[in-house]
Amino acid sequence: MTISPLIAPLSLAGLRSGQRDLLTFISEVCDRIDALEPQIQALLPEPGRRERLLAEAASLQRRFPDPALRPPLYGALLGVKDIFRADGFLTRAGSGLPPTLFTGPEASSVSRLREAGALVLAKTVTAEFASDEPGPTRNPHHLAHTPGGSSSGSAAAAAAGFCSLALGTQTGGSIIRPAAFCGIAGFKPTYGRIAIDGIIPYAASLDTIGLFAQDIADITMAVSLLCDDWRATPETNILPVLAVPDGSYLTQASPEALACFEQHLAWLAKAGYTLKRVPVLNDIHVLNRMYRELASAELAQVHMNWCATYEALYRPRTAAKIRAGQQVGLEQVVQAREYREIIRAELETLMSQEGIDLWVCPAATGPAPEGLNSTGDTAMNLPWSYMGMPALALPAGRARNGLPLAIQVVAPAMTDEQLLLWAAPLANVLLEQV
Repeated sequence: MTISPLIAPLSLAGLRSGQRDLLTFISEVCDRIDALEPQIQALLPEPGRRERLLAEAASLQRRFPDPALRPPLYGALLGVKDIFRADGFLTRAGSGLPPTLFTGPEASSVSRLREAGALVLAKTVTAEFASDEPGPTRNPHHLAHTPGGSSSGSAAAAAAGFCSLALGTQTGGSIIRPAAFCGIAGFKPTYGRIAIDGIIPYAASLDTIGLFAQDIADITMAVSLLCDDWRATPETNILPVLAVPDGSYLTQASPEALACFEQHLAWLAKAGYTLKRVPVLNDIHVLNRMYRELASAELAQVHMNWCATYEALYRPRTAAKIRAGQQVGLEQVVQAREYREIIRAELETLMSQEGIDLWVCPAATGPAPEGLNSTGDTAMNLPWSYMGMPALALPAGRARNGLPLAIQVVAPAMTDEQLLLWAAPLANVLLEQV
């Protein structure tokens, strides 16, 4: 079953300028949520959501009557993954544990976006503790398919036109993959560039806050507010050199995904981009193992006390992953952290030697799988998350079954600004072919 066509919320620039009345905009979005949310189930329930949002919007209007003085995210509706603490909302992390365990100061990422004029639309559904046990959210493009995860509700809410921006986190593939499955842009910055205070962690060595939106410009604006050291990057007409990571990493994708990816590469080549094929990540099975040992060990550490008291309330896959992490020794954790630094340095050295600006690859192993029991395979995202490199999902046509596909674009660490600057022209090439 497919819902009505997706819509893009009014652009942030349009809200700031007064192109549309903010209260009217809020009412229209709430009408859409009333009509579609019972099917999609992207948001945590909230009695009186419409009334709260209208009151907050009216207060914002009174504070900033002059469009010229309005903050950059004036009136933007923000979805917040339910592992973030946000004042006025309970944090449950998709779990059955008492929410009193998760109280504390609001995440600075939420605070900064609120200070810039954003209104928190809702807490969005997450897989249990941002792991493998999915919530009820369905893919807005086809309700019988997963939206991906663990940031499932954030991706689905942005795709369905419920919010202009949505916060998510990625430890393995929890931003890029759901963005790909839901046909929107998703950005995972360099590890550490956005402060991760105020969230329930999964693995502190890997957790990264990122964003979903239908517009690259909106993501860029929000990320610039969240990064203390953001650097303005001048526009350029020089196209980046793109490289395909050939080898055992790439062959983890499905035959259909690889065939579509070759078509995407042909579009980019026709548009004037230089493409190189470079064999890398040939020890992908070692990398995958190192990642999983590190992630599960750190997850077990986070849940050590909670699980001792509330083990019966954990769902099976989460509990199994915690038990697996308890078996990982300190020496393995140290080795996994060291290996990450070694392979990232090797990869970025190779990029410099070969004149490579960006890696391009499928954003997922295929389109969103049917069913809601799994959020999909992290294989295409895992190495970039492990190495802490910034990655972006860009919509790129559809699979045979009509579900969205996407390209993943990856840059060297700490070059997030350049990646987002190059993203809009890349996105335009891909969208022109649809």
